[in-house]
Amino acid sequence: MTQHFVRENLLAARPPLKTQKGMLAWMQHNLFSTPLNGLLTLVSLVLLYLLLAPLIRFSLVDAVWNGENRSVCLGVDGGACWAFVKAKFSLYIYGRFPADQHWRVDIVYIMGLLGLVPMLIPSTPYKKYNAIFLLVVFPVLAFVLLYGDRFGLSQVDTSLWGGLLVTLIVAATGIVASLPLGILLALGRQSKRPMLKAASVGFIEFWRGIPLITVLFMSSIMLPLLLPGGAHIDLLLRALIGVALFSSAYMAEVIRGGLQAIPKGQYEGAQALGLGYPQMMMLVILPQALKHVIPGIVNSFIALFKDTTLVLVIGLFDMLGMIQLSFTDANWIAPNISHTGYLFAAMVFWIFCYAMSRYSRFLEDYLHTGHKG
Repeated sequence: MTQHFVRENLLAARPPLKTQKGMLAWMQHNLFSTPLNGLLTLVSLVLLYLLLAPLIRFSLVDAVWNGENRSVCLGVDGGACWAFVKAKFSLYIYGRFPADQHWRVDIVYIMGLLGLVPMLIPSTPYKKYNAIFLLVVFPVLAFVLLYGDRFGLSQVDTSLWGGLLVTLIVAATGIVASLPLGILLALGRQSKRPMLKAASVGFIEFWRGIPLITVLFMSSIMLPLLLPGGAHIDLLLRALIGVALFSSAYMAEVIRGGLQAIPKGQYEGAQALGLGYPQMMMLVILPQALKHVIPGIVNSFIALFKDTTLVLVIGLFDMLGMIQLSFTDANWIAPNISHTGYLFAAMVFWIFCYAMSRYSRFLEDYLHTGHKG
């Protein structure tokens, strides 16, 4: 006869084994799960050390942080001269904008930040009014503050604008203009009307087949030749038009990929509900298509932000252009000046691009796109 024993009192919960929790468990599971993974981890650590150790030594350990001129950097043993960046920081942020008028640029920066942050937070109320402020009110206020010549403000020609100000203006204009233009071009390319489709395809293929540097040259040199006699378009405005048209062609192809990913049943369902073409696209198709291509859209934004450095070839001094211009100052000629300046530029661009990348990831998770890796 088999005897059974049933415990009347439950045992207290025991902590998991040390190999199943904490940093050691994570490392064992992710880095050393197999001999090959362990070998790859060790090789990666060695490569990281070989790459990062000299960078840390250059940028932090052997760096010079304070000084009035190049004399403090001449004796630097291979380290960065951050005193140079500190002395030229105003030039990198404001360009050649008059020093006594920097407050106008500061107000534009603050207004843009105060308008952008609530727009990026999904739960913030009054999105419609926030969008109107960013897309309509803010550009007008920013132009009035920066250019002046009214309301008692002295005029500051766009040739004096530069640094981070020009970088953000070119990038923001390209980003804001490329998305709606790209949507229209993508819809036009899928249209059943031959003339509209041909025009959209021709526009997209034309701008995609030309390098951006050529577009900038065309906008700065060829565009004035096409205008009536006596007409003049500001150089910065020409660059903004060229960048917007160029980026919209690439954005159109990204959005077209999202439109093609929508099942045919979505179109048929919207039509069965009696929705017209504009309602079907705005309420059913485009919201799904744009969610599918969020990574591609942000990737285009990041590429555009980095491509703003090309405006230097037509005489517009963005932040990288101002950094290169600062190298000509005789008071700061030293062996490591250029290395330090380019490192600072890389850090600034990385911060902006990484922020866009992380927000893209957050937006994907928030909208539950179903394509998370």
